[in-house]
Amino acid sequence: LTAAADQLEVRLRGSGGHTARPHLTTDLVNALGRVVVEVPAMLSRRVDPRAGVSLVFGAVRAGQAANAIPQEGYARGTVRVLDRTAWQEVPELLEELVAAAVAGTGAQADVEYTRGVPPVVNDRMATATMAGAAAAALGGDKVVESQVSMGGEDFAWYLEQVPGAMARLGVGRPGEELDLHQGSFDVDERAIGHGVRAMVHTALAALDNGITQA
Repeated sequence: LTAAADQLEVRLRGSGGHTARPHLTTDLVNALGRVVVEVPAMLSRRVDPRAGVSLVFGAVRAGQAANAIPQEGYARGTVRVLDRTAWQEVPELLEELVAAAVAGTGAQADVEYTRGVPPVVNDRMATATMAGAAAAALGGDKVVESQVSMGGEDFAWYLEQVPGAMARLGVGRPGEELDLHQGSFDVDERAIGHGVRAMVHTALAALDNGITQA
């Protein structure tokens, strides 16, 4: 249902110097640009596309002055993966790709990979139980199949221990096209009651079906 979500930081170091004499320096900005552009591109060619691997940098920082090549800089981003096997392999692969991207620039690279959450993989039986119960509680037209999201959810840790299912509750206001992460988004609290009814029906359906650990 959702992807594994990790963080990546690539920190580069070099001699630095004046922009009038780049040949006497380690052109750190150029090397950092290679990391930001080339590593995601190379990653997409080294992993099966069906694994759903995405690397996007959200912060890039190096230097302050227009005429000075900095001595250090960094790029930070997130790595999102749908496939569990690929998720296990990606950290080592990224080390290799970063080294390849800066090869020949003279820059030294340090890669810090921080695990976040694993992918959410719903149990089939639990999903069917929840979907049926929600339809009974709210009406069949109110229950729709959710698309896979590249976002990460810590609910995945529960599913590491017991089979279960995660569902999304629509909380948007009719007529408003706003994203959950926009500052102007306002939750329609009337959705809480619908969510409670769906969860109560799910719990009762699970008990009726003899499901005690989902």
